[in-house]
Amino acid sequence: METKGQTLKVKGPKGELTLLMHPHISVGVTDDSQMTVAVRSKENRNDKALWGLFRSLIQNMISGVTTGFTKVLEINGVGYKAAMSGNKLVLNLGFSHPIELPLPVGLEVKVDKNTITIAGSDKQIVGQFAAVVRSKRPPEPYKGKGIKYQDEVIRRKAGKVVKAVGGGK
Repeated sequence: METKGQTLKVKGPKGELTLLMHPHISVGVTDDSQMTVAVRSKENRNDKALWGLFRSLIQNMISGVTTGFTKVLEINGVGYKAAMSGNKLVLNLGFSHPIELPLPVGLEVKVDKNTITIAGSDKQIVGQFAAVVRSKRPPEPYKGKGIKYQDEVIRRKAGKVVKAVGGGK
């Protein structure tokens, strides 16, 4: 970990991440390799919000370069498929054309049958790309077809109900 001016760099086995710090935030490293995040004014409401934000951003950077982040998506639907083609994710989701999504730098995408695994060291990029993939065909509540996160629960709805007595008079 090193700081130069307002830039913080974190290196680890999974890569290197940089963060541009706000001018009101200062970061220091203690003797026992603990990081401290401080603000200019502890009473200022905006500075206190920045304090927590940058603490969590730095924590995500450290855990990203050491262990990494993954998101797993599931594809449900007849004829819905995903495949990797070079540096692009190709989705066949029932449209008249396949959808090609170029991979952002620093991400690894694996496709196994109906699951897509997105992995990387930057939590924001992993989550954003997973959200973009899911947005191409979000799960619908009647049959559950679409792309959903692995741990997501889809509330199912009942379809049309024919009137029980009278048959629609």
